[in-house]
Amino acid sequence: MNTLDFLSIASAICPDRPAVIFEGKRFSFAETSQRVNRLANALAKLGVVKGDRVAILQVNCNQYLETYFAAAKLGAVLVPLNFRAKQDELSFMLENAEANALLVGERYLDLARAMLPGLPNIKNVISIDGKAEGMLFYEDLLATASDEEVFTQVEDEDVTILMYTAGTTGRPKGVPLTHNSFATYVLDNVEPASPDIAEVTLLTVPLYHVAGIQAMMAATYGGRSLVMMRQFEVNEWLETVQREKVSRAMLVPTMLKRVIDHPEFNKFDLSSLRVVTYGAAPMPFEVIRKAIELMPEVRFINAFGQTETASTITMLGPEDHDLRGLSEAEREKKLRRLQSSIGRPMADVEVRIADPDTGAVLPAGEVGEIQAKGPRVMGGYWKDPERTAQALTPDGWLRTGDMGYMDEEGYIYLAGRGDDLIIRGGENISPEEVENVLYSHPAVEEAAVIGIPDPEWGQEPRAIVVLKPGMSATPEELMEFCREKLSSFKRPRSVIFTDALPRNPMGKVLKRVLREQYGQP
Repeated sequence: MNTLDFLSIASAICPDRPAVIFEGKRFSFAETSQRVNRLANALAKLGVVKGDRVAILQVNCNQYLETYFAAAKLGAVLVPLNFRAKQDELSFMLENAEANALLVGERYLDLARAMLPGLPNIKNVISIDGKAEGMLFYEDLLATASDEEVFTQVEDEDVTILMYTAGTTGRPKGVPLTHNSFATYVLDNVEPASPDIAEVTLLTVPLYHVAGIQAMMAATYGGRSLVMMRQFEVNEWLETVQREKVSRAMLVPTMLKRVIDHPEFNKFDLSSLRVVTYGAAPMPFEVIRKAIELMPEVRFINAFGQTETASTITMLGPEDHDLRGLSEAEREKKLRRLQSSIGRPMADVEVRIADPDTGAVLPAGEVGEIQAKGPRVMGGYWKDPERTAQALTPDGWLRTGDMGYMDEEGYIYLAGRGDDLIIRGGENISPEEVENVLYSHPAVEEAAVIGIPDPEWGQEPRAIVVLKPGMSATPEELMEFCREKLSSFKRPRSVIFTDALPRNPMGKVLKRVLREQYGQP
């Protein structure tokens, strides 16, 4: 099935249900389908044809969803751009993608104008929020276009999205994802739209990220009303859940922490919330444990995946988060999983732990690289054979770059990125394990652990710590705290305090930056 069928099916089953709710505006599935058809016809009139790349630079909004499905109807490829990227990065992405159309939000108009002289491939620029000099206006295009259905021969293996990775090292990498990449996951994991079941999904993750696109696809196919926030803001999130009776939400760990730490958390009615999916960055154990205690009726899901896999490849499901009515032994087992497990592989993908140097599959309990294979995994990076060869084995396994191990029951545990793993005297140290201990200290707000060179041991763990406002602690105190809870070789040998940890837009701590700043003895 092509993803463009998701909207047409839901529109036929529940035409009057809100498909998108955005800043006070509500668009039913029927209205959304009509707007998509108008945009598709307008883009076709501008010369957009199958295979063309249509880029969008904007925060979450209803036009984002409309643009995706309109492009899909033409067989064109959507290029979601990271609105937090710098001008040279955006110019590279647009040039690399050879985009010939660009849709721009109001706050990025000046940025777009600065880039356009160096981007001769772009023939049409469309302003999304209002009229802008030298640009077409989105709503004008819709007003003058036909709402007749658009038919294009689109195959399951045609590329539908060209998504660029965050590019924390070197230039961003383009990941071509097919209709099948998304449809395989959605059809296996989402119930189709029903006239009798009305759910509401709150989207705060940006749509330039694969988790945001996955949530959009799932909501559309499932006939769920998709409430969009331009960007995450904790008060607005709490108010929106209460006002719209949100049933599903996806949060990165830093977002969830802000929600449960909100001083007026208990004043909001969040009783409608049934499912919270989290991922995109490691979840501190203390955060998820507190969330489970505060929201016992919510089904939590830890979803692990990459842009290169289109969506989730392993999942720690709701049953793994339910700590009620357990024996002490069962409770300890689940708590251990919550601390570092990313769950078990999804049914449609194969996941293995392999030696990163030899490719040999490792037995249960041994740390190696997490590798994935299946219909959702990309076939290679866009116009980048060198990095494709580095990322994919000759027989098609994706080298995720994440280190971990699998237990006897098939649960996978993270042990850091391949370049994050600390090896001290031949012993592997998982930064996440040490970080979880530090997070449990009452004075610690944030923590990250890196390896620093040591002439005797090879590497020693160093902790970079942000203290909670008004709290104090000494390096010796934190090192002793870790010594009491960890094997002696795992405890940090030094602690540095800082005001904030560097993070990418999805909340991942930038260990590379920390190594550059604090990686010397």
